[in-house]
Amino acid sequence: MTDFYDALEHRDPAQREAALMRALPAQIAHAQTHASAWTTILHGVKAADVNSRAALARLPVTRKHELLARQQTERANNVFGGFAAIGVGASMPRVFASPGPIYEPEGVGKDYWRMARALFAAGFRSGELVHNCFSYHFTPAGSMMESGAHALGCTVFPGGTGQTEQQLQAMLELRPSGYSGTPSFLKILMEKATESQTSLPFLRKALVSGEAFPPSLRDWMTARGVAAYQCYATADIGLIAYETSAREGLVLDEGVIVEIVRPGTGDPVAEGEVGELVVTSLNPDYPLIRFGTGDLTAVLPGHCPTGRTNQRIKGWMGRADQTTKVRGMFVHPGQVDQVVKRFPEVAKARLVVSGEMANDQLHLHVETAQASEVLQAALAQAVRDITKLRADVVMVLPGSLANDGKVIEDARSYQ
Repeated sequence: MTDFYDALEHRDPAQREAALMRALPAQIAHAQTHASAWTTILHGVKAADVNSRAALARLPVTRKHELLARQQTERANNVFGGFAAIGVGASMPRVFASPGPIYEPEGVGKDYWRMARALFAAGFRSGELVHNCFSYHFTPAGSMMESGAHALGCTVFPGGTGQTEQQLQAMLELRPSGYSGTPSFLKILMEKATESQTSLPFLRKALVSGEAFPPSLRDWMTARGVAAYQCYATADIGLIAYETSAREGLVLDEGVIVEIVRPGTGDPVAEGEVGELVVTSLNPDYPLIRFGTGDLTAVLPGHCPTGRTNQRIKGWMGRADQTTKVRGMFVHPGQVDQVVKRFPEVAKARLVVSGEMANDQLHLHVETAQASEVLQAALAQAVRDITKLRADVVMVLPGSLANDGKVIEDARSYQ
Protein backbone atom coordinates (compact mmCIF):
# COMPACT_ATOMS: atom_id res chain seq x y z
CA MET A 1 0.00 0.00 0.00
CA THR A 2 2.33 2.71 -1.27
CA ASP A 3 -0.31 4.82 -3.04
CA PHE A 4 -1.71 7.94 -1.45
CA TYR A 5 -5.08 9.28 -0.46
CA ASP A 6 -4.23 12.64 -2.07
CA ALA A 7 -1.26 14.73 -3.16
CA LEU A 8 -1.04 16.48 0.21
CA GLU A 9 0.56 13.38 1.72
CA HIS A 10 3.70 13.44 -0.41
CA ARG A 11 4.27 17.15 -0.90
CA ASP A 12 7.57 18.77 0.00
CA PRO A 13 7.75 19.27 3.80
CA ALA A 14 8.73 22.91 3.36
CA GLN A 15 5.68 23.45 1.16
CA ARG A 16 3.46 21.85 3.79
CA GLU A 17 4.91 23.94 6.60
CA ALA A 18 4.48 27.14 4.60
CA ALA A 19 0.84 26.26 3.87
CA LEU A 20 0.12 25.53 7.54
CA MET A 21 1.73 28.77 8.68
CA ARG A 22 -0.25 30.72 6.08
CA ALA A 23 -3.48 29.17 7.36
CA LEU A 24 -2.65 29.75 11.03
CA PRO A 25 -3.19 33.55 11.28
CA ALA A 26 -6.55 33.27 9.53
CA GLN A 27 -7.64 30.54 11.92
CA ILE A 28 -6.56 32.62 14.94
CA ALA A 29 -8.51 35.63 13.65
CA HIS A 30 -11.54 33.48 12.90
CA ALA A 31 -11.48 31.98 16.40
CA GLN A 32 -11.14 35.39 18.05
CA THR A 33 -14.08 36.75 16.05
CA HIS A 34 -16.53 33.83 16.10
CA ALA A 35 -15.82 31.93 19.34
CA SER A 36 -16.11 33.93 22.57
CA ALA A 37 -13.80 31.64 24.54
CA TRP A 38 -10.96 32.41 22.15
CA THR A 39 -11.83 36.10 22.23
CA THR A 40 -10.99 35.93 25.93
CA ILE A 41 -8.11 33.43 25.89
CA LEU A 42 -6.34 35.17 22.99
CA HIS A 43 -7.11 38.71 24.15
CA GLY A 44 -4.40 41.07 22.97
CA VAL A 45 -3.00 38.60 20.43
CA LYS A 46 -2.52 40.04 16.95
CA ALA A 47 -3.55 37.20 14.68
CA ALA A 48 -1.37 38.32 11.78
CA ASP A 49 1.71 37.91 13.97
CA VAL A 50 1.03 34.24 14.70
CA ASN A 51 2.61 32.97 11.50
CA SER A 52 5.37 30.70 12.80
CA ARG A 53 5.81 27.85 15.26
CA ALA A 54 7.77 30.15 17.54
CA ALA A 55 4.86 32.62 17.62
CA LEU A 56 2.37 29.79 18.14
CA ALA A 57 4.41 28.51 21.10
CA ARG A 58 3.92 31.84 22.86
CA LEU A 59 0.14 31.33 23.01
CA PRO A 60 -1.38 29.62 26.06
CA VAL A 61 -2.14 25.89 26.04
CA THR A 62 -5.80 25.12 26.73
CA ARG A 63 -6.15 21.68 28.27
CA LYS A 64 -9.19 19.43 28.35
CA HIS A 65 -9.97 20.16 32.00
CA GLU A 66 -9.97 23.89 31.24
CA LEU A 67 -12.31 23.39 28.31
CA LEU A 68 -14.60 21.38 30.58
CA ALA A 69 -14.48 24.01 33.32
CA ARG A 70 -15.44 26.78 30.89
CA GLN A 71 -18.27 24.69 29.47
CA GLN A 72 -19.58 24.00 32.98
CA THR A 73 -19.38 27.67 33.94
CA GLU A 74 -21.21 28.85 30.85
CA ARG A 75 -23.56 25.87 30.44
CA ALA A 76 -26.74 27.91 30.84
CA ASN A 77 -25.83 30.41 28.13
CA ASN A 78 -23.39 28.57 25.85
CA VAL A 79 -23.25 24.80 26.11
CA PHE A 80 -19.91 24.71 24.25
CA GLY A 81 -18.32 27.24 26.57
CA GLY A 82 -17.67 29.65 23.71
CA PHE A 83 -15.29 27.31 21.85
CA ALA A 84 -17.59 26.54 18.90
CA ALA A 85 -17.85 28.97 16.00
CA ILE A 86 -21.18 27.49 14.86
CA GLY A 87 -24.52 27.18 16.60
CA VAL A 88 -27.31 24.64 16.84
CA GLY A 89 -29.21 24.35 13.58
CA ALA A 90 -28.47 23.47 9.97
CA SER A 91 -24.74 24.06 10.38
CA MET A 92 -24.54 21.56 13.28
CA PRO A 93 -26.28 18.27 12.46
CA ARG A 94 -25.10 16.50 15.63
CA VAL A 95 -23.80 17.18 19.13
CA PHE A 96 -21.76 14.58 21.01
CA ALA A 97 -20.66 14.16 24.60
CA SER A 98 -17.41 12.88 26.10
CA PRO A 99 -16.91 12.03 29.79
CA GLY A 100 -17.13 15.16 31.90
CA PRO A 101 -19.42 15.77 30.13
CA ILE A 102 -17.71 17.76 27.41
CA TYR A 103 -19.98 18.57 24.48
CA GLU A 104 -18.53 18.55 20.97
CA PRO A 105 -20.25 19.92 17.86
CA GLU A 106 -20.25 18.14 14.52
CA GLY A 107 -20.36 20.46 11.54
CA VAL A 108 -21.43 19.77 7.98
CA GLY A 109 -19.19 18.76 5.14
CA LYS A 110 -17.82 15.56 3.66
CA ASP A 111 -15.55 13.65 6.05
CA TYR A 112 -15.90 16.26 8.80
CA TRP A 113 -13.58 14.32 11.17
CA ARG A 114 -11.02 13.63 8.37
CA MET A 115 -10.99 9.87 8.96
CA ALA A 116 -10.92 8.82 5.29
CA ARG A 117 -7.15 9.35 5.17
CA ALA A 118 -6.56 6.86 7.98
CA LEU A 119 -8.96 4.31 6.50
CA PHE A 120 -7.24 4.58 3.12
CA ALA A 121 -3.82 4.03 4.70
CA ALA A 122 -5.24 0.91 6.40
CA GLY A 123 -6.22 -0.49 2.99
CA PHE A 124 -9.92 0.40 2.78
CA ARG A 125 -11.16 1.21 -0.70
CA SER A 126 -14.33 2.27 -2.49
CA GLY A 127 -16.95 -0.42 -2.95
CA GLU A 128 -16.15 -2.30 0.27
CA LEU A 129 -18.35 -3.01 3.29
CA VAL A 130 -17.10 -1.82 6.68
CA HIS A 131 -18.39 -3.34 9.93
CA ASN A 132 -18.25 -0.36 12.30
CA CYS A 133 -18.15 -1.32 15.99
CA PHE A 134 -17.52 2.10 17.45
CA SER A 135 -20.25 3.64 19.57
CA TYR A 136 -22.98 5.56 17.78
CA HIS A 137 -24.35 7.24 20.89
CA PHE A 138 -22.92 9.98 23.11
CA THR A 139 -19.37 9.91 21.70
CA PRO A 140 -18.58 10.70 18.05
CA ALA A 141 -16.40 7.64 17.32
CA GLY A 142 -19.05 5.81 15.29
CA SER A 143 -19.84 8.92 13.26
CA MET A 144 -16.14 9.60 12.73
CA MET A 145 -15.50 6.24 11.11
CA GLU A 146 -18.77 6.16 9.20
CA SER A 147 -18.30 9.58 7.61
CA GLY A 148 -14.73 8.69 6.65
CA ALA A 149 -15.83 5.39 5.11
CA HIS A 150 -18.59 7.14 3.17
CA ALA A 151 -16.04 9.65 1.86
CA LEU A 152 -14.06 6.71 0.49
CA GLY A 153 -17.14 5.24 -1.18
CA CYS A 154 -17.62 2.41 1.32
CA THR A 155 -20.86 1.00 2.68
CA VAL A 156 -21.11 0.84 6.49
CA PHE A 157 -22.85 -1.61 8.79
CA PRO A 158 -23.46 0.39 12.03
CA GLY A 159 -22.79 -2.41 14.49
CA GLY A 160 -22.00 -0.22 17.45
CA THR A 161 -20.78 -1.78 20.69
CA GLY A 162 -21.63 -5.02 22.50
CA GLN A 163 -23.99 -7.82 21.40
CA THR A 164 -21.13 -10.09 20.38
CA GLU A 165 -23.24 -12.95 19.02
CA GLN A 166 -25.42 -10.66 16.92
CA GLN A 167 -22.35 -8.85 15.62
CA LEU A 168 -20.78 -12.13 14.59
CA GLN A 169 -23.98 -13.30 12.89
CA ALA A 170 -24.12 -10.05 10.89
CA MET A 171 -20.48 -10.50 9.88
CA LEU A 172 -21.04 -14.07 8.72
CA GLU A 173 -24.02 -13.05 6.63
CA LEU A 174 -22.87 -9.66 5.29
CA ARG A 175 -19.19 -10.67 4.84
CA PRO A 176 -17.53 -7.27 5.41
CA SER A 177 -13.98 -6.86 4.15
CA GLY A 178 -13.04 -4.53 6.99
CA TYR A 179 -13.67 -3.71 10.65
CA SER A 180 -13.46 -0.45 12.56
CA GLY A 181 -13.64 -0.30 16.34
CA THR A 182 -11.53 -1.01 19.39
CA PRO A 183 -8.86 -3.71 19.04
CA SER A 184 -10.07 -5.56 22.13
CA PHE A 185 -13.57 -6.03 20.69
CA LEU A 186 -12.16 -7.25 17.40
CA LYS A 187 -10.16 -9.84 19.33
CA ILE A 188 -13.33 -10.91 21.15
CA LEU A 189 -15.18 -11.32 17.83
CA MET A 190 -12.36 -13.33 16.31
CA GLU A 191 -12.15 -15.58 19.36
CA LYS A 192 -15.92 -16.02 19.38
CA ALA A 193 -15.82 -17.11 15.74
CA THR A 194 -13.20 -19.72 16.58
CA GLU A 195 -15.19 -20.97 19.58
CA SER A 196 -18.31 -21.36 17.44
CA GLN A 197 -16.30 -23.23 14.79
CA THR A 198 -16.89 -20.59 12.16
CA SER A 199 -14.38 -18.47 10.29
CA LEU A 200 -14.14 -14.94 8.93
CA PRO A 201 -11.98 -15.42 5.79
CA PHE A 202 -13.49 -12.34 4.15
CA LEU A 203 -12.36 -10.04 6.99
CA ARG A 204 -8.89 -8.91 5.94
CA LYS A 205 -8.36 -5.42 7.31
CA ALA A 206 -9.15 -3.25 10.30
CA LEU A 207 -8.70 0.29 11.53
CA VAL A 208 -8.66 0.31 15.32
CA SER A 209 -8.49 3.06 17.90
CA GLY A 210 -9.80 4.06 21.31
CA GLU A 211 -7.25 2.10 23.35
CA ALA A 212 -3.69 0.79 23.27
CA PHE A 213 -2.84 -1.54 20.40
CA PRO A 214 0.31 -3.41 21.44
CA PRO A 215 2.47 -5.19 18.84
CA SER A 216 1.62 -8.54 20.43
CA LEU A 217 -2.08 -8.04 19.67
CA ARG A 218 -1.32 -6.72 16.17
CA ASP A 219 0.76 -9.83 15.46
CA TRP A 220 -1.97 -12.08 16.90
CA MET A 221 -4.45 -10.61 14.42
CA THR A 222 -2.01 -10.75 11.51
CA ALA A 223 -1.43 -14.45 12.17
CA ARG A 224 -5.18 -14.96 11.80
CA GLY A 225 -5.45 -13.09 8.51
CA VAL A 226 -6.45 -9.59 9.63
CA ALA A 227 -4.11 -6.68 8.90
CA ALA A 228 -5.05 -4.19 11.61
CA TYR A 229 -3.78 -0.62 11.70
CA GLN A 230 -4.29 2.00 14.36
CA CYS A 231 -5.10 5.68 14.29
CA TYR A 232 -5.00 8.37 16.94
CA ALA A 233 -8.05 10.62 17.14
CA THR A 234 -9.99 12.54 19.77
CA ALA A 235 -13.60 13.63 20.13
CA ASP A 236 -12.44 17.25 20.14
CA ILE A 237 -10.09 17.26 17.15
CA GLY A 238 -10.94 14.28 14.97
CA LEU A 239 -8.03 12.49 13.28
CA ILE A 240 -4.58 13.49 14.52
CA ALA A 241 -2.31 10.71 13.22
CA TYR A 242 -2.55 7.32 11.52
CA GLU A 243 -0.50 4.19 10.94
CA THR A 244 0.72 3.10 7.52
CA SER A 245 1.89 -0.18 6.03
CA ALA A 246 5.44 0.72 7.11
CA ARG A 247 4.45 0.13 10.76
CA GLU A 248 6.86 2.85 11.86
CA GLY A 249 5.02 5.27 14.09
CA LEU A 250 1.95 7.32 13.15
CA VAL A 251 1.93 9.93 10.36
CA LEU A 252 0.30 13.26 11.25
CA ASP A 253 -2.92 14.26 9.53
CA GLU A 254 -2.75 17.12 7.05
CA GLY A 255 -5.36 19.27 8.83
CA VAL A 256 -3.64 19.82 12.17
CA ILE A 257 -0.57 21.54 13.58
CA VAL A 258 1.06 19.40 16.26
CA GLU A 259 3.53 20.37 18.98
CA ILE A 260 5.12 18.24 21.70
CA VAL A 261 5.48 20.21 24.93
CA ARG A 262 6.83 19.58 28.39
CA PRO A 263 3.90 18.31 30.50
CA GLY A 264 2.28 21.04 32.55
CA THR A 265 3.80 23.79 30.39
CA GLY A 266 3.48 25.13 26.87
CA ASP A 267 7.18 24.82 26.10
CA PRO A 268 8.07 22.67 23.08
CA VAL A 269 10.57 19.89 23.81
CA ALA A 270 13.52 18.86 21.67
CA GLU A 271 12.75 16.48 18.80
CA GLY A 272 12.61 12.94 20.08
CA GLU A 273 11.91 13.93 23.68
CA VAL A 274 8.70 12.58 25.19
CA GLY A 275 6.14 15.23 26.04
CA GLU A 276 2.47 16.15 25.87
CA LEU A 277 0.86 16.30 22.44
CA VAL A 278 -0.68 19.72 21.77
CA VAL A 279 -2.84 20.25 18.68
CA THR A 280 -4.03 23.29 16.79
CA SER A 281 -6.98 22.40 14.58
CA LEU A 282 -7.65 24.15 11.30
CA ASN A 283 -11.36 23.23 11.54
CA PRO A 284 -13.22 26.58 11.34
CA ASP A 285 -16.34 25.17 13.07
CA TYR A 286 -14.51 24.16 16.25
CA PRO A 287 -11.22 26.08 16.20
CA LEU A 288 -9.14 24.61 19.03
CA ILE A 289 -5.89 26.53 19.41
CA ARG A 290 -2.99 24.78 21.21
CA PHE A 291 -5.31 22.18 22.68
CA GLY A 292 -3.53 19.98 25.20
CA THR A 293 -4.60 16.36 24.72
CA GLY A 294 -2.95 15.13 27.92
CA ASP A 295 -1.36 12.28 25.92
CA LEU A 296 2.37 11.61 25.87
CA THR A 297 4.28 10.94 22.67
CA ALA A 298 7.49 11.88 20.84
CA VAL A 299 8.43 12.85 17.29
CA LEU A 300 10.14 10.22 15.16
CA PRO A 301 13.00 11.45 12.95
CA GLY A 302 12.79 11.15 9.19
CA HIS A 303 9.86 10.35 6.95
CA CYS A 304 7.61 7.35 6.48
CA PRO A 305 9.06 4.69 4.11
CA THR A 306 5.73 4.73 2.22
CA GLY A 307 6.66 8.16 0.84
CA ARG A 308 4.36 10.18 3.09
CA THR A 309 6.36 13.25 4.07
CA ASN A 310 4.47 14.59 7.07
CA GLN A 311 5.98 14.36 10.54
CA ARG A 312 5.58 11.12 12.47
CA ILE A 313 4.97 10.47 16.14
CA LYS A 314 5.66 7.31 18.12
CA GLY A 315 2.04 6.87 19.07
CA TRP A 316 0.39 6.90 22.46
CA MET A 317 2.95 6.60 25.27
CA GLY A 318 0.80 7.26 28.32
CA ARG A 319 -0.85 10.23 29.96
CA ALA A 320 0.74 13.49 30.98
CA ASP A 321 -1.49 13.39 34.02
CA GLN A 322 -2.90 10.32 35.77
CA THR A 323 -5.98 10.14 33.60
CA THR A 324 -5.90 6.89 31.67
CA LYS A 325 -8.01 5.03 29.14
CA VAL A 326 -9.50 1.68 30.13
CA ARG A 327 -11.50 -0.43 27.68
CA GLY A 328 -11.91 2.61 25.46
CA MET A 329 -13.07 4.97 28.23
CA PHE A 330 -11.16 7.66 30.12
CA VAL A 331 -10.86 7.29 33.87
CA HIS A 332 -9.95 10.41 35.85
CA PRO A 333 -8.40 10.78 39.32
CA GLY A 334 -11.45 12.86 40.21
CA GLN A 335 -13.66 9.83 39.64
CA VAL A 336 -11.64 7.81 42.16
CA ASP A 337 -12.05 10.71 44.56
CA GLN A 338 -15.82 10.61 44.02
CA VAL A 339 -15.83 6.95 45.02
CA VAL A 340 -13.81 7.61 48.18
CA LYS A 341 -16.07 10.47 49.25
CA ARG A 342 -19.08 8.16 49.26
CA PHE A 343 -17.52 6.08 52.05
CA PRO A 344 -16.25 7.88 55.19
CA GLU A 345 -14.71 4.60 56.36
CA VAL A 346 -12.26 4.69 53.41
CA ALA A 347 -9.15 6.76 54.08
CA LYS A 348 -7.34 6.43 50.76
CA ALA A 349 -7.65 4.66 47.42
CA ARG A 350 -5.61 3.78 44.37
CA LEU A 351 -7.01 2.40 41.11
CA VAL A 352 -4.56 -0.02 39.50
CA VAL A 353 -4.95 -0.88 35.80
CA SER A 354 -3.17 -4.05 34.75
CA GLY A 355 -3.27 -6.68 32.02
CA GLU A 356 -1.93 -7.15 28.53
CA MET A 357 -3.12 -7.78 24.96
CA ALA A 358 -6.13 -5.48 25.45
CA ASN A 359 -7.27 -7.48 28.49
CA ASP A 360 -7.57 -4.58 30.96
CA GLN A 361 -8.02 -5.48 34.61
CA LEU A 362 -9.13 -2.95 37.26
CA HIS A 363 -8.38 -3.24 40.97
CA LEU A 364 -9.39 -0.57 43.47
CA HIS A 365 -7.07 -0.72 46.49
CA VAL A 366 -8.61 1.02 49.50
CA GLU A 367 -7.29 1.72 52.98
CA THR A 368 -9.88 1.04 55.65
CA ALA A 369 -10.01 -0.21 59.22
CA GLN A 370 -13.58 -1.42 58.71
CA ALA A 371 -13.21 -4.07 56.00
CA SER A 372 -16.31 -6.11 55.22
CA GLU A 373 -17.93 -7.88 52.31
CA VAL A 374 -20.76 -5.36 52.39
CA LEU A 375 -18.34 -2.43 52.03
CA GLN A 376 -16.43 -4.28 49.33
CA ALA A 377 -19.58 -4.82 47.27
CA ALA A 378 -20.71 -1.22 47.76
CA LEU A 379 -17.34 0.08 46.60
CA ALA A 380 -17.41 -2.11 43.50
CA GLN A 381 -20.88 -0.80 42.63
CA ALA A 382 -19.75 2.79 43.18
CA VAL A 383 -16.85 2.31 40.77
CA ARG A 384 -19.24 0.97 38.18
CA ASP A 385 -21.73 3.81 38.75
CA ILE A 386 -19.10 6.51 38.37
CA THR A 387 -16.71 5.10 35.74
CA LYS A 388 -19.08 2.66 33.95
CA LEU A 389 -16.36 0.01 34.41
CA ARG A 390 -16.11 -3.08 36.62
CA ALA A 391 -13.32 -3.30 39.21
CA ASP A 392 -12.29 -5.76 41.90
CA VAL A 393 -11.92 -4.14 45.32
CA VAL A 394 -8.87 -4.94 47.46
CA MET A 395 -9.02 -3.81 51.09
CA VAL A 396 -5.82 -3.01 52.95
CA LEU A 397 -4.99 -1.57 56.36
CA PRO A 398 -4.50 2.19 56.79
CA GLY A 399 -0.98 3.24 55.85
CA SER A 400 -0.46 0.35 53.41
CA LEU A 401 -0.62 2.30 50.14
CA ALA A 402 2.51 4.10 48.94
CA ASN A 403 2.78 7.78 49.79
CA ASP A 404 3.63 8.87 46.23
CA GLY A 405 0.60 10.90 45.23
CA LYS A 406 -0.68 8.35 42.74
CA VAL A 407 -4.43 7.89 42.49
CA ILE A 408 -4.38 5.87 39.24
CA GLU A 409 -1.55 3.50 38.46
CA ASP A 410 -1.23 2.16 34.91
CA ALA A 411 0.60 -1.15 35.29
CA ARG A 412 -0.32 -2.59 31.90
CA SER A 413 2.17 -4.17 29.52
CA TYR A 414 2.39 -2.48 26.11
CA GLN A 415 4.96 -4.82 24.60
